[in-house]
Amino acid sequence: MRQQWTDEHHMRQALDLALRGLGKTTPNPMVGCVIVKDGEVVGRGWHDHLGGLHAEAAALRDAGDKARGATVYVTLEPCSHQGRQPPCAPALVKSGVTRCVCAVGDPNPKVSGRGLKILSDAGVETVCGVLEKEASWLNRGFFSLQTRRRPWVTLKAALSLDGSMALADGTSRWITGEAARAESHRLRGENDAILIGSGTLRHDDPALTVRAVEGPSPRPVILCSDAAVLKGNYKALRRDAIVFVPEGTAVPPERSGRVYAVSSSAGRPDLKAALEKLAELGLARVLVEAGPTICSAFIAAGLADEYQLFVAPVFTGEGRKITGSIRLRRMDDAIPMTLRDVRTAGRDLWLEGGNPCSLDWLKQ
Repeated sequence: MRQQWTDEHHMRQALDLALRGLGKTTPNPMVGCVIVKDGEVVGRGWHDHLGGLHAEAAALRDAGDKARGATVYVTLEPCSHQGRQPPCAPALVKSGVTRCVCAVGDPNPKVSGRGLKILSDAGVETVCGVLEKEASWLNRGFFSLQTRRRPWVTLKAALSLDGSMALADGTSRWITGEAARAESHRLRGENDAILIGSGTLRHDDPALTVRAVEGPSPRPVILCSDAAVLKGNYKALRRDAIVFVPEGTAVPPERSGRVYAVSSSAGRPDLKAALEKLAELGLARVLVEAGPTICSAFIAAGLADEYQLFVAPVFTGEGRKITGSIRLRRMDDAIPMTLRDVRTAGRDLWLEGGNPCSLDWLKQ
């Protein structure tokens, strides 16, 4: 029991280190590593940015000769193939570590058990599955790319108590308070891309940047059902936006380099086709900040994996509902959301949840 506590304690340290790569490693995973000898941490490392040292290599460099005879804690199975950096499993063997504890196996078919086998065949004791749920959640975008060939989709919305995203005339500033808006910007910084529709682009002209907190700004993605907006000088289009249009759409020449024509559904780019293309581009996590029509489409299609909902203590009457275009005939057809957390952001209620199917797939 004491060993289990020790392993979990050091793995939490490694998970904390992994978070330092948030928003900077895609399409690679966030990974943290701690090396422990005689109860003392002798090496720490994390994957800081795409193309940078892997966590294990950084921790080995930090530990130096003290790694010999030590235990290494790493949040993802050590890699076994040559990529932008040399493989980590052989480096751990060479360092002389005697035990490797990892949180979760690597779903990448180039690794997927091979890293642990290299260590085990060399006589290194291996343990896998320590804080597995936490590590899987940390890299849910990476896992989604590797196994589902699409990004992990988070739907974020500010709502009134009666489910409106805006008044009937489209006014939405501001339903929620400053604290909720700051958390929304933090969520932006955790994602690789931020998706809106052409209606939101035209009506709000959002910059889609991270402002209220520190963090990288995600790449704008526009689902465009109105090609006329592509002629406009909108803020998001000036930020190297990825634009999806239905096949056959006439695209202005100046936009053609970043516009992808995909199959259409209900007059707009097909959601699945757009997500598959984003995966090809290496984007692992997408934040949907669109209006009711696109939010409804993601929810109805079961393509919203995660929900971040900020609910203000106000009623807005006949407003634009987040599920306004979804029509259900029976209560049995109600679309479920599994609650993961309920807290407040200033005056507003903050609901964090997930699509039950997505959470089951991720073993949450």
